[in-house]
Amino acid sequence: MNKNKNTRETTPGDGLRSLRSTTLFRAVNFELYTKPNKTIMILGVMAMLGCSGYIFYMNFNQKRNDYRTLVKSDDTVVLVKKASKWTE
Repeated sequence: MNKNKNTRETTPGDGLRSLRSTTLFRAVNFELYTKPNKTIMILGVMAMLGCSGYIFYMNFNQKRNDYRTLVKSDDTVVLVKKASKWTE
């Protein structure tokens, strides 16, 4: 059997790791060739949930805000309490 150093034994579950590719492709698509790390995945999911929760929290507080900014004729900015949703 003629074996080349570029051919590998393929096993089920190897995915793209079993294919021949260039070093540039492997460097650019690093996550395709590494095995999943559960610790990093959990930290990433927690970070994404934390960021999403903070955005929803800020949006909720902004909708609860009963004040709006008003620019007077002398270029001063004043916070005025909203009287009604119809009078914007």
